Amino acid sequence: MINLLMNSKGEFHFLDKELNDVRFNDYRDIPKDFEFSHIIKFMPEIPPPPHTLQQHEEIHKWNDIFNELMEKEKCQQHVE
Repeated sequence: MINLLMNSKGEFHFLDKELNDVRFNDYRDIPKDFEFSHIIKFMPEIPPPPHTLQQHEEIHKWNDIFNELMEKEKCQQHVE
């Protein structure tokens, strides 16, 4: 997931299981057991270019995190 030094700020917007609008400004604030129906917005803060090697690794990690959330969303839709 996110390493301790990684910037976890951004806009993370979901619809929960009851279709309530839920927003987070820091990815670390999202509970591990948070259940959602839909991802509305996933926009981590990405620093402007040029990027360092470390920043490229963090950007790639955000892509992995987003894909994990999309997979979770897809699985939830099949359960409903």
